[in-house]
Amino acid sequence: MATEDNNKSNRRNFLKLGALGGIALAGTAITSAISDNEIPKTTGKKVKVLTADGKLIEIDSSHVDHHAANDKFTKEEVRQGIEGKKFIRVIDLGRCANERKCIEGCQTAHHILAPIEYIKVKKMQDSPLASPYWFPTMCYHCDNPPCTKVCPVDATFKRSDGIVAVDADRCIGCKFCMAACPYSARTFNFGRPEQVKFTEEHKNDTSAENFCATPYAQEGTVAKCDFCTDRSAQGLLPACVVECPNGAIFHGDELEDVVTNGEDTFRLKKLLEDRAGYRQFEELGTKPRVYYLPPVKRNFPFEDATEAHNTKE
Repeated sequence: MATEDNNKSNRRNFLKLGALGGIALAGTAITSAISDNEIPKTTGKKVKVLTADGKLIEIDSSHVDHHAANDKFTKEEVRQGIEGKKFIRVIDLGRCANERKCIEGCQTAHHILAPIEYIKVKKMQDSPLASPYWFPTMCYHCDNPPCTKVCPVDATFKRSDGIVAVDADRCIGCKFCMAACPYSARTFNFGRPEQVKFTEEHKNDTSAENFCATPYAQEGTVAKCDFCTDRSAQGLLPACVVECPNGAIFHGDELEDVVTNGEDTFRLKKLLEDRAGYRQFEELGTKPRVYYLPPVKRNFPFEDATEAHNTKE
């Protein structure tokens, strides 16, 4: 009789767990530490999980084990920000000529080639009578990022230094983050990009100006601008800042109240106040860490990139 009771108890436990069996995403894996005769105590806190057939359901948090921080796929040091830093960026639209050097520098630094671009430069015109201007976009590393909230496996996360990073080893390519980002800052790698052939000098010298140790995204995963985290850790400016010939991109530390393009250095708050700095889609409440300076006092007149390229050739 005791054996029969134990079998019934085991079966009850199995059925209770079986009801959650459709939860197939790694980030919401069912707790495996449940003994044969024990069901975890309910917490009363409900969490939403996605089942294998695409249904969003609510279950008690005691039935899930969010193990992103302690499994073998997570690089803990990558998830920790650089202590005492809060990276921020300012782009002077009056200096941008769409020479694409920032894009090329980023591609080289991250070992990727076209058509993958983490930086995109768009032609903007505020009204029919207004002069057009170039508008570089990238990941804005928001302080209230919608992308991190929808990732089911905790592959994208906010670091203490302000950077929104991606763990390519955890990414399952569901594209939820791409759909959630209002800035279209992310790109999906349908096939692994060809790796840029570095010289032996660049391979061995991690301080080289166009080197970034951050690995490129793998096939079937999502990638984006990462503020050149490895270069930042070494005290170097991101590749796009270094490569811009007009000094349009300023990078710095909000805590130190300073930004620089490598030649010119400004107090962040004063620069934004004096030049009426703003953030894109401020009304969304995402709190981007990239500011723009309006395209006034142009360094040069607007020129279409195609026409300029043909003229140079």
